Amino acid sequence: MNLLKEFALNDKCSYLKGKETLTHYKIIDNCSSQNCQDLIERGYRRFGKMYFRPICSDCNECQSIKIDVANFSFSKSQRRVLKKASHITSYIQRPTLSKTHLELFEKYHLEMHNKKGWDYQETTPQHYQNSFVSGHNEFGYEILYFDADKLIGVDLIDILEDGISSIYFYYDPDYNELALGKLSLYNQILFARQKSKQWIYLGYYVEECPSLSYKSHYKPYLTLEGRPSEYEDFQWL
Repeated sequence: MNLLKEFALNDKCSYLKGKETLTHYKIIDNCSSQNCQDLIERGYRRFGKMYFRPICSDCNECQSIKIDVANFSFSKSQRRVLKKASHITSYIQRPTLSKTHLELFEKYHLEMHNKKGWDYQETTPQHYQNSFVSGHNEFGYEILYFDADKLIGVDLIDILEDGISSIYFYYDPDYNELALGKLSLYNQILFARQKSKQWIYLGYYVEECPSLSYKSHYKPYLTLEGRPSEYEDFQWL
């Protein structure tokens, strides 16, 4: 592991209105699977070569959450989602960048901007490369979802020793009736079982943030206690 840069940055909170956040960043080149595992287990997230986590002194609303794969039981409604999308095919491969990726990414974020008020800034090939393609090393993958030969979803994940870390999922809003966001998570759970992985690391649960509060619906789950450093033991409760 080669730590290129480490810093903390204040910014507007993306999850709670009227709040600021302090985020700790590590830029790491050639991060090994074990090093990535150590960071994810301690509440970090990965975008490209950048690992980050909130370290706000007066707020603990961002709770790292992971789903217990072995003890997760699909409900009838969740099984219906899988059945309804049974004609959708998926392929797993190393992260890539194409014109189709960028067009789908833009279409998704414009929809979220208009529908949910997300901040929007047109992405560039370099920005996408830095965020979702670089830094994948031996553990990063993308799962491509197709309706016939049309790309309709991209799920970016890390496959770690004990689980799958969900990085980001975007999809074609014309397919809202298929609940592709839910489908991608259900398929992660099924894939984790197939590969004998114990956890789905879902990132941050924030109770008052609609875009993140849904994560508590997937039981059983554990949350990380505190903000342990890489040199400290950690505990999930």
